[in-house]
Amino acid sequence: MASVPPPRAPYAEDPARSRGRKVPEPESRTRTPFARDRDRIIHCTPFRRLKEKTQVFVAHEGDHFRTRLTHSLEVAQIARSVATALGLDADLAETIALAHDLGHPPFGHAGEDELERQMSDFGGFDHNVQTFRVVTKLEQRYPRFDGLNLTWETLEGVIKHNGPVLEKLERPSWSAIAEFDAEYRLGLDGWASAEAQVAALADDIAYNNHDVDDGVQAGLFHLKELLDVPLIGPILAGVYREYPDVEPRIIRLEAVRRMIGAMVDDVLTETRRRAEAAGLASPEDVRNLGGPLVAFSRDMVEDLGQLRAFLMERMYRHWRVNRTRSQARRILAEMFQLFMTEPDVLPTEWFVRSQKRDEAGRARVVCDYIAGMTDRFAIEEHRRLFHLDVWN
Repeated sequence: MASVPPPRAPYAEDPARSRGRKVPEPESRTRTPFARDRDRIIHCTPFRRLKEKTQVFVAHEGDHFRTRLTHSLEVAQIARSVATALGLDADLAETIALAHDLGHPPFGHAGEDELERQMSDFGGFDHNVQTFRVVTKLEQRYPRFDGLNLTWETLEGVIKHNGPVLEKLERPSWSAIAEFDAEYRLGLDGWASAEAQVAALADDIAYNNHDVDDGVQAGLFHLKELLDVPLIGPILAGVYREYPDVEPRIIRLEAVRRMIGAMVDDVLTETRRRAEAAGLASPEDVRNLGGPLVAFSRDMVEDLGQLRAFLMERMYRHWRVNRTRSQARRILAEMFQLFMTEPDVLPTEWFVRSQKRDEAGRARVVCDYIAGMTDRFAIEEHRRLFHLDVWN
Protein backbone atom coordinates (compact mmCIF):
# COMPACT_ATOMS: atom_id res chain seq x y z
CA MET A 1 0.00 0.00 0.00
CA ALA A 2 1.41 3.38 -1.05
CA SER A 3 2.20 5.83 1.72
CA VAL A 4 0.12 9.00 1.95
CA PRO A 5 2.12 12.26 1.75
CA PRO A 6 1.88 14.36 4.91
CA PRO A 7 -0.31 17.48 4.86
CA ARG A 8 1.30 20.75 3.76
CA ALA A 9 3.40 22.19 6.56
CA PRO A 10 2.29 25.65 7.75
CA TYR A 11 5.78 26.96 7.01
CA ALA A 12 5.87 25.60 3.44
CA GLU A 13 6.02 28.02 0.52
CA ASP A 14 2.68 28.39 -1.28
CA PRO A 15 3.03 28.92 -5.04
CA ALA A 16 -0.34 30.71 -5.04
CA ARG A 17 1.24 33.33 -2.76
CA SER A 18 4.52 33.73 -4.61
CA ARG A 19 6.02 37.21 -4.51
CA GLY A 20 6.15 37.04 -8.30
CA ARG A 21 8.84 37.88 -10.82
CA LYS A 22 10.97 40.95 -11.38
CA VAL A 23 9.33 41.37 -14.80
CA PRO A 24 5.61 40.56 -14.37
CA GLU A 25 4.26 37.83 -16.63
CA PRO A 26 0.86 36.17 -17.10
CA GLU A 27 0.60 32.99 -15.04
CA SER A 28 0.84 29.60 -16.74
CA ARG A 29 -2.47 27.81 -17.25
CA THR A 30 -0.93 24.40 -16.52
CA ARG A 31 1.91 24.91 -14.04
CA THR A 32 2.53 26.56 -10.71
CA PRO A 33 5.08 29.40 -10.73
CA PHE A 34 7.69 27.13 -9.14
CA ALA A 35 7.09 24.32 -11.64
CA ARG A 36 7.43 26.87 -14.42
CA ASP A 37 10.79 27.93 -12.98
CA ARG A 38 11.90 24.30 -12.97
CA ASP A 39 10.99 23.90 -16.62
CA ARG A 40 12.84 27.06 -17.61
CA ILE A 41 15.97 25.77 -15.90
CA ILE A 42 15.74 22.36 -17.55
CA HIS A 43 15.39 23.93 -21.00
CA CYS A 44 18.17 26.51 -20.66
CA THR A 45 21.53 26.07 -22.39
CA PRO A 46 23.71 26.15 -19.22
CA PHE A 47 21.74 23.20 -17.83
CA ARG A 48 22.53 21.10 -20.91
CA ARG A 49 26.20 21.99 -20.61
CA LEU A 50 26.31 20.38 -17.17
CA LYS A 51 26.45 17.01 -18.90
CA GLU A 52 30.16 17.52 -19.60
CA LYS A 53 31.17 19.49 -16.54
CA THR A 54 32.68 17.57 -13.65
CA GLN A 55 33.50 17.90 -9.98
CA VAL A 56 36.48 15.64 -9.26
CA PHE A 57 37.22 13.81 -12.51
CA VAL A 58 37.39 15.34 -15.99
CA ALA A 59 34.60 14.33 -18.37
CA HIS A 60 36.84 12.28 -20.68
CA GLU A 61 38.22 10.12 -17.85
CA GLY A 62 35.25 7.74 -17.81
CA ASP A 63 31.60 7.42 -18.71
CA HIS A 64 30.46 6.20 -15.29
CA PHE A 65 31.68 9.06 -13.10
CA ARG A 66 29.20 11.73 -12.08
CA THR A 67 28.99 14.94 -14.04
CA ARG A 68 27.40 18.18 -12.85
CA LEU A 69 24.26 17.13 -14.72
CA THR A 70 23.89 13.69 -13.14
CA HIS A 71 24.79 15.21 -9.77
CA SER A 72 22.11 17.89 -10.18
CA LEU A 73 19.53 15.24 -11.05
CA GLU A 74 20.48 13.21 -7.98
CA VAL A 75 20.25 16.30 -5.78
CA ALA A 76 16.85 17.16 -7.28
CA GLN A 77 15.54 13.65 -6.63
CA ILE A 78 16.65 13.70 -3.00
CA ALA A 79 15.36 17.26 -2.51
CA ARG A 80 11.96 16.39 -3.92
CA SER A 81 11.66 13.30 -1.72
CA VAL A 82 12.70 15.13 1.45
CA ALA A 83 10.46 18.12 0.71
CA THR A 84 7.48 15.84 0.12
CA ALA A 85 8.09 13.96 3.37
CA LEU A 86 8.24 17.26 5.28
CA GLY A 87 5.07 18.67 3.70
CA LEU A 88 6.98 21.34 1.78
CA ASP A 89 6.62 22.49 -1.82
CA ALA A 90 8.47 19.79 -3.76
CA ASP A 91 8.53 21.80 -7.01
CA LEU A 92 10.42 24.66 -5.39
CA ALA A 93 12.94 22.38 -3.67
CA GLU A 94 13.52 20.51 -6.91
CA THR A 95 13.90 23.74 -8.89
CA ILE A 96 16.57 25.16 -6.59
CA ALA A 97 18.39 21.82 -6.62
CA LEU A 98 18.44 21.74 -10.42
CA ALA A 99 19.78 25.30 -10.59
CA HIS A 100 22.44 25.15 -7.90
CA ASP A 101 25.40 24.22 -10.15
CA LEU A 102 24.64 26.28 -13.26
CA GLY A 103 27.50 28.70 -12.55
CA HIS A 104 30.26 26.13 -12.12
CA PRO A 105 33.11 26.41 -14.64
CA PRO A 106 34.78 23.43 -16.34
CA PHE A 107 37.08 21.09 -14.38
CA GLY A 108 35.23 21.28 -11.08
CA HIS A 109 36.90 22.95 -8.12
CA ALA A 110 40.19 23.26 -10.01
CA GLY A 111 38.48 25.41 -12.63
CA GLU A 112 36.81 27.54 -9.98
CA ASP A 113 40.10 28.05 -8.14
CA GLU A 114 41.87 29.11 -11.33
CA LEU A 115 39.18 31.57 -12.40
CA GLU A 116 39.21 33.03 -8.91
CA ARG A 117 42.98 33.45 -9.25
CA GLN A 118 42.78 35.03 -12.70
CA MET A 119 39.98 37.38 -11.63
CA SER A 120 41.59 38.44 -8.35
CA ASP A 121 42.35 41.93 -9.70
CA PHE A 122 39.09 42.25 -11.61
CA GLY A 123 36.30 41.65 -9.12
CA GLY A 124 36.87 37.98 -8.31
CA PHE A 125 34.88 34.87 -9.15
CA ASP A 126 32.36 32.94 -7.06
CA HIS A 127 30.40 30.02 -8.52
CA ASN A 128 27.27 30.85 -6.49
CA VAL A 129 27.29 34.40 -7.84
CA GLN A 130 27.93 33.04 -11.33
CA THR A 131 24.87 30.80 -11.00
CA PHE A 132 22.81 33.85 -10.05
CA ARG A 133 24.21 35.81 -13.01
CA VAL A 134 23.35 32.93 -15.34
CA VAL A 135 19.68 32.90 -14.33
CA THR A 136 19.30 36.69 -14.10
CA LYS A 137 21.49 37.99 -16.93
CA LEU A 138 23.73 35.71 -18.98
CA GLU A 139 21.13 33.28 -20.34
CA GLN A 140 19.36 35.18 -23.12
CA ARG A 141 16.39 33.45 -24.72
CA TYR A 142 13.37 35.70 -24.09
CA PRO A 143 12.43 38.92 -25.90
CA ARG A 144 11.35 40.92 -22.83
CA PHE A 145 14.15 40.24 -20.37
CA ASP A 146 17.63 38.83 -19.85
CA GLY A 147 17.97 35.72 -17.74
CA LEU A 148 15.09 33.39 -16.92
CA ASN A 149 12.95 35.83 -14.87
CA LEU A 150 12.50 33.28 -12.12
CA THR A 151 10.23 33.80 -9.13
CA TRP A 152 11.43 35.66 -6.05
CA GLU A 153 11.41 32.43 -4.04
CA THR A 154 13.62 30.59 -6.53
CA LEU A 155 16.10 33.47 -6.77
CA GLU A 156 16.22 33.69 -3.00
CA GLY A 157 16.94 29.97 -2.80
CA VAL A 158 19.64 30.10 -5.46
CA ILE A 159 21.69 32.72 -3.64
CA LYS A 160 20.77 32.01 0.02
CA HIS A 161 20.38 28.23 0.24
CA ASN A 162 23.39 28.00 2.58
CA GLY A 163 22.22 30.82 4.83
CA PRO A 164 22.23 34.64 5.05
CA VAL A 165 24.67 36.36 2.70
CA LEU A 166 24.40 40.03 3.61
CA GLU A 167 27.99 40.20 4.90
CA LYS A 168 29.26 38.81 1.58
CA LEU A 169 28.06 41.86 -0.33
CA GLU A 170 31.26 43.65 0.65
CA ARG A 171 33.28 41.17 -1.42
CA PRO A 172 34.08 42.36 -4.96
CA SER A 173 32.93 39.02 -6.38
CA TRP A 174 29.45 39.66 -4.93
CA SER A 175 28.92 43.06 -6.57
CA ALA A 176 26.43 41.59 -9.05
CA ILE A 177 24.26 40.42 -6.15
CA ALA A 178 24.43 43.82 -4.47
CA GLU A 179 23.39 45.56 -7.70
CA PHE A 180 20.47 43.19 -8.27
CA ASP A 181 19.34 43.42 -4.65
CA ALA A 182 19.29 47.23 -4.85
CA GLU A 183 16.61 46.94 -7.56
CA TYR A 184 14.80 43.82 -6.34
CA ARG A 185 15.18 43.06 -2.65
CA LEU A 186 15.82 39.41 -1.78
CA GLY A 187 16.08 39.71 2.00
CA LEU A 188 19.75 38.76 2.05
CA ASP A 189 20.04 39.16 5.84
CA GLY A 190 17.68 36.28 6.62
CA TRP A 191 17.56 32.55 6.06
CA ALA A 192 16.05 31.12 2.90
CA SER A 193 12.89 29.06 2.69
CA ALA A 194 12.72 25.55 4.09
CA GLU A 195 12.62 24.31 0.48
CA ALA A 196 15.93 26.04 -0.30
CA GLN A 197 17.48 24.55 2.82
CA VAL A 198 16.29 21.11 1.74
CA ALA A 199 18.05 21.60 -1.62
CA ALA A 200 21.29 22.52 0.20
CA LEU A 201 21.19 19.42 2.41
CA ALA A 202 20.27 17.25 -0.59
CA ASP A 203 23.47 18.51 -2.24
CA ASP A 204 25.47 17.33 0.78
CA ILE A 205 23.78 13.94 0.74
CA ALA A 206 24.34 13.44 -2.98
CA TYR A 207 28.00 14.42 -3.21
CA ASN A 208 29.10 12.55 -0.08
CA ASN A 209 27.61 9.37 -1.46
CA HIS A 210 28.62 9.69 -5.08
CA ASP A 211 32.18 10.61 -4.13
CA VAL A 212 32.41 7.32 -2.24
CA ASP A 213 30.97 5.50 -5.26
CA ASP A 214 33.19 7.26 -7.81
CA GLY A 215 36.33 6.98 -5.68
CA VAL A 216 36.00 3.20 -5.43
CA GLN A 217 35.22 2.88 -9.15
CA ALA A 218 38.27 4.99 -10.01
CA GLY A 219 40.51 2.73 -7.93
CA LEU A 220 41.59 5.54 -5.60
CA PHE A 221 40.73 3.42 -2.57
CA HIS A 222 39.26 0.00 -1.90
CA LEU A 223 35.77 -0.54 -0.60
CA LYS A 224 37.00 -2.41 2.48
CA GLU A 225 39.13 0.59 3.49
CA LEU A 226 35.83 2.30 4.35
CA LEU A 227 35.00 -0.24 7.07
CA ASP A 228 36.74 1.89 9.70
CA VAL A 229 35.08 5.14 8.59
CA PRO A 230 32.04 6.29 10.63
CA LEU A 231 28.62 6.11 9.00
CA ILE A 232 29.63 4.20 5.88
CA GLY A 233 31.70 1.64 7.83
CA PRO A 234 28.89 0.10 9.93
CA ILE A 235 26.55 0.18 6.94
CA LEU A 236 29.11 -1.56 4.75
CA ALA A 237 29.79 -4.18 7.41
CA GLY A 238 26.08 -4.91 7.61
CA VAL A 239 25.85 -5.41 3.85
CA TYR A 240 28.84 -7.78 3.90
CA ARG A 241 27.15 -9.82 6.66
CA GLU A 242 23.85 -10.05 4.81
CA TYR A 243 25.33 -10.76 1.39
CA PRO A 244 28.71 -12.50 1.86
CA ASP A 245 28.69 -13.98 -1.65
CA VAL A 246 27.59 -10.94 -3.65
CA GLU A 247 30.06 -9.31 -6.04
CA PRO A 248 31.81 -6.13 -4.80
CA ARG A 249 30.00 -3.86 -7.25
CA ILE A 250 26.61 -4.78 -5.77
CA ILE A 251 28.01 -4.47 -2.24
CA ARG A 252 29.18 -0.94 -3.06
CA LEU A 253 25.89 0.11 -4.58
CA GLU A 254 23.85 -1.35 -1.72
CA ALA A 255 26.02 0.38 0.88
CA VAL A 256 25.68 3.73 -0.91
CA ARG A 257 21.93 3.27 -1.20
CA ARG A 258 21.65 2.60 2.53
CA MET A 259 23.88 5.54 3.41
CA ILE A 260 21.63 7.86 1.40
CA GLY A 261 18.66 6.45 3.32
CA ALA A 262 20.39 6.95 6.67
CA MET A 263 21.25 10.56 5.87
CA VAL A 264 17.73 11.32 4.63
CA ASP A 265 16.18 9.78 7.76
CA ASP A 266 18.52 11.87 9.92
CA VAL A 267 17.54 15.11 8.13
CA LEU A 268 13.84 14.33 8.46
CA THR A 269 14.11 13.55 12.19
CA GLU A 270 16.25 16.58 13.03
CA THR A 271 14.18 19.00 10.94
CA ARG A 272 10.89 17.84 12.45
CA ARG A 273 12.39 18.21 15.91
CA ARG A 274 13.49 21.78 15.19
CA ALA A 275 10.19 22.74 13.58
CA GLU A 276 8.21 21.46 16.56
CA ALA A 277 10.49 23.16 19.06
CA ALA A 278 10.23 26.50 17.22
CA GLY A 279 6.46 26.32 16.71
CA LEU A 280 6.76 27.55 13.12
CA ALA A 281 3.53 28.89 11.65
CA SER A 282 4.59 30.50 8.35
CA PRO A 283 7.40 30.67 5.77
CA GLU A 284 8.51 33.96 7.32
CA ASP A 285 9.05 32.17 10.63
CA VAL A 286 11.64 30.01 8.84
CA ARG A 287 13.43 33.10 7.48
CA ASN A 288 13.49 34.73 10.91
CA LEU A 289 14.44 31.64 12.88
CA GLY A 290 17.98 32.81 13.48
CA GLY A 291 19.48 29.53 12.30
CA PRO A 292 18.84 26.69 9.89
CA LEU A 293 15.66 24.66 10.12
CA VAL A 294 16.71 21.84 7.81
CA ALA A 295 19.82 20.20 9.22
CA PHE A 296 21.67 17.03 10.16
CA SER A 297 21.87 15.94 13.77
CA ARG A 298 25.06 16.63 15.71
CA ASP A 299 26.09 12.97 15.50
CA MET A 300 25.60 12.92 11.73
CA VAL A 301 27.64 16.10 11.32
CA GLU A 302 30.51 14.50 13.26
CA ASP A 303 30.35 11.30 11.21
CA LEU A 304 30.26 13.22 7.93
CA GLY A 305 33.28 15.23 9.02
CA GLN A 306 35.29 12.03 9.38
CA LEU A 307 34.03 10.71 6.07
CA ARG A 308 35.04 13.96 4.35
CA ALA A 309 38.47 13.77 5.99
CA PHE A 310 38.92 10.28 4.55
CA LEU A 311 37.86 11.44 1.08
CA MET A 312 40.13 14.48 1.30
CA GLU A 313 43.16 12.34 2.06
CA ARG A 314 42.44 9.38 -0.20
CA MET A 315 40.57 10.98 -3.10
CA TYR A 316 40.69 14.77 -3.46
CA ARG A 317 44.47 14.91 -2.82
CA HIS A 318 45.34 11.73 -4.69
CA TRP A 319 48.25 12.26 -7.07
CA ARG A 320 46.13 11.30 -10.08
CA VAL A 321 43.51 13.89 -9.13
CA ASN A 322 46.26 16.45 -8.42
CA ARG A 323 47.72 15.86 -11.87
CA THR A 324 44.35 16.42 -13.51
CA ARG A 325 43.79 19.57 -11.46
CA SER A 326 47.21 20.87 -12.51
CA GLN A 327 46.46 20.31 -16.18
CA ALA A 328 43.04 21.93 -15.83
CA ARG A 329 44.44 25.02 -14.16
CA ARG A 330 47.07 25.48 -16.89
CA ILE A 331 44.47 25.16 -19.63
CA LEU A 332 42.23 27.84 -18.13
CA ALA A 333 45.10 30.14 -17.16
CA GLU A 334 46.63 30.08 -20.63
CA MET A 335 43.29 30.73 -22.32
CA PHE A 336 42.41 33.54 -19.93
CA GLN A 337 45.71 35.33 -20.49
CA LEU A 338 45.51 34.94 -24.26
CA PHE A 339 41.95 36.29 -24.43
CA MET A 340 42.93 39.25 -22.28
CA THR A 341 45.93 40.21 -24.43
CA GLU A 342 44.37 39.25 -27.78
CA PRO A 343 40.57 39.62 -27.44
CA ASP A 344 40.18 39.46 -31.21
CA VAL A 345 40.71 35.68 -31.04
CA LEU A 346 37.49 35.36 -29.05
CA PRO A 347 34.44 34.18 -31.01
CA THR A 348 32.72 37.16 -32.63
CA GLU A 349 29.84 37.36 -30.13
CA TRP A 350 32.22 37.47 -27.19
CA PHE A 351 34.69 39.79 -28.91
CA VAL A 352 31.87 42.29 -29.48
CA ARG A 353 30.91 42.07 -25.81
CA SER A 354 34.50 42.78 -24.78
CA GLN A 355 34.77 45.99 -26.79
CA LYS A 356 34.47 49.46 -25.29
CA ARG A 357 35.10 48.09 -21.80
CA ASP A 358 37.85 48.79 -19.34
CA GLU A 359 40.25 46.00 -18.36
CA ALA A 360 38.01 44.74 -15.55
CA GLY A 361 34.99 44.68 -17.86
CA ARG A 362 36.91 42.77 -20.51
CA ALA A 363 38.12 40.29 -17.88
CA ARG A 364 34.52 39.65 -16.81
CA VAL A 365 33.54 38.86 -20.41
CA VAL A 366 36.49 36.49 -20.74
CA CYS A 367 35.59 34.89 -17.43
CA ASP A 368 31.97 34.41 -18.49
CA TYR A 369 33.07 32.78 -21.74
CA ILE A 370 35.42 30.36 -19.99
CA ALA A 371 33.02 29.62 -17.12
CA GLY A 372 30.38 28.52 -19.61
CA MET A 373 32.64 25.94 -21.24
CA THR A 374 32.32 22.22 -20.72
CA ASP A 375 35.41 20.19 -19.88
CA ARG A 376 35.58 18.80 -23.40
CA PHE A 377 35.07 22.16 -25.08
CA ALA A 378 37.76 23.78 -22.90
CA ILE A 379 40.27 21.09 -23.87
CA GLU A 380 39.41 21.43 -27.56
CA GLU A 381 39.44 25.24 -27.47
CA HIS A 382 42.86 25.19 -25.83
CA ARG A 383 44.16 22.89 -28.57
CA ARG A 384 42.78 25.17 -31.27
CA LEU A 385 44.48 28.16 -29.69
CA PHE A 386 47.87 26.68 -28.79
CA HIS A 387 48.55 23.78 -31.17
CA LEU A 388 49.45 24.61 -34.76
CA ASP A 389 48.27 21.24 -36.07
CA VAL A 390 44.66 22.04 -35.09
CA TRP A 391 43.02 24.59 -37.37
CA ASN A 392 39.27 23.98 -37.15
